[in-house]
Amino acid sequence: MERLFETHEVRKTKDLDGVWTFYPETDPADRRSVAVPSCVETYPGYENYRGKSVFEKEVFLEGNIRFCFKGVSHTAEVFLDGRSIGTHYNAYTPFDFVVKHVGRGRHMLRVTADNSCHPHSSLHVVNDYYNYGGISRPVTAETLGDCWVKRIHVTPARKHGIWTAVVRVWMENLTDETQWNVLCIRLEDDLICRAELAMEPGETVWEEELQFPDAETYEPEVPKLYRIQALLEQGGTAKDDLIDRIGFREITVRQDRIYFNEKPLAIRGFNRHEEHAQFGCALPVEAMDQDLRLMEAMGANAVRTCHYPNDERFLDLCDEKGILVWEEGHARGLSEEQMRHPDFRRQSLDCLEEMVENHYNHPSIFVWGILNECASDTAYGRTVYREQYDKLRSLDGSRPLTSATCRHFTDICLDLCDIVSVNLYPGWYHEEPVRECLEKEYGWIQTAGGAGKPLLVSEIGAGGISGYHAAHRPKWSEERQSDILREQLEGVLSFGPASGLFIWQFCDGRVPDENFYGRPGCKNNKGVVDGNRQRKLAFETVRQIFRW
Repeated sequence: MERLFETHEVRKTKDLDGVWTFYPETDPADRRSVAVPSCVETYPGYENYRGKSVFEKEVFLEGNIRFCFKGVSHTAEVFLDGRSIGTHYNAYTPFDFVVKHVGRGRHMLRVTADNSCHPHSSLHVVNDYYNYGGISRPVTAETLGDCWVKRIHVTPARKHGIWTAVVRVWMENLTDETQWNVLCIRLEDDLICRAELAMEPGETVWEEELQFPDAETYEPEVPKLYRIQALLEQGGTAKDDLIDRIGFREITVRQDRIYFNEKPLAIRGFNRHEEHAQFGCALPVEAMDQDLRLMEAMGANAVRTCHYPNDERFLDLCDEKGILVWEEGHARGLSEEQMRHPDFRRQSLDCLEEMVENHYNHPSIFVWGILNECASDTAYGRTVYREQYDKLRSLDGSRPLTSATCRHFTDICLDLCDIVSVNLYPGWYHEEPVRECLEKEYGWIQTAGGAGKPLLVSEIGAGGISGYHAAHRPKWSEERQSDILREQLEGVLSFGPASGLFIWQFCDGRVPDENFYGRPGCKNNKGVVDGNRQRKLAFETVRQIFRW
């Protein structure tokens, strides 16, 4: 299941999820049937596997075929009948390859997925979360005609009490000759616009500002979604289409507050890794929904996709539930030396572009983030931060931008963002009182380029080993975790300049063996639930405070 709604009525699409053949490249004889999406580390005997994995599936195909991969970890090469059709880097962003004139019949699709931290990987490195391997998100094959719709972006704005939107559509002509088409834009069942197009070979981009006088506003409390369709017709016959969902809403930043449809936001959120004790990073949609239902039960209204773009189905669920999303590019805790990796700037910019291109229309996404806890205290780091902010603004000028920093009192990039976000752990990594910590941090921000900007506490929390209880409430006990979280949350939510917080984190998650120190059981144990979603004492503490 690629999305939680139909994305095509005209284009023929084949779901390639299901049973594939898997084997490690080093041992082709060890072949087994596995379900896709999945993670290699969930296969018995491969719990710690690092290297190239091969996945094969026989598929019946004919015509111009677009192969769509929503996520392969983390370097992928795709073959059709033994011929390479393309490569891609990054586990957390979708990619596709178009193969023209595929002959009618059964064909062998093969994917080589490499989850090793190889020399050409600047983002997938040993880190404080686990880099799983495999085809971890859905796969589809689409049959294309001569011309097809690649994507549609809708940017809503409220003008004189009426919703308008700039609608931009990317299309491609796969032939060598000019093709005449009619582009139809439909909102639900209403025809909004028709445009005649002379499509030259290659890409065509169409853009127009349209009015939607009857559109209802998307609010977190009433998340009204609309189905928008870009349809290509030729000679009165529908040839291709693309359907997405949108919501009419605006996000603005002014007077040190974040506004959603002119209402100031008070964020009560969680950081969440795509992580589950049973499924690794390849969560089925039922498990995604359970995560959000648990967050809602605690009174949360937002989630941060630390530290990479998330599965589109999770974002679809957030859209439907009205849960606000901070989505960010893929980079966490990189030093200046790591940011000087020869592939880093290209790979991280590619990730941002793929994230925005594919997730632009999600109304729940209220902010884009970059470069969590990277070298924002160096001159070279500032160059990279500026480059990435500039890239995001060129891709989407409708959302504010931020970056979570831990470079306390040394960060030199706060003037570049729209929202200042800081990671703080009073009571856990240091014993400074919460209020004192906040006041000191806020005072510094006002002198370091962040004056007049909204403030978010992007991470705050404490560790607690699930099931470890002790009357003297030591660190790592569930009791101490609950105590610290209570002090932290009450302190931040009563601090006037703060627009809210994201608890670190929702669930416990696996970390590499290299990070065993400070991570009992090779897990980040700061979740309010464990990897199997068993509740810790902190769950009830958060519920009491968030719902107060």
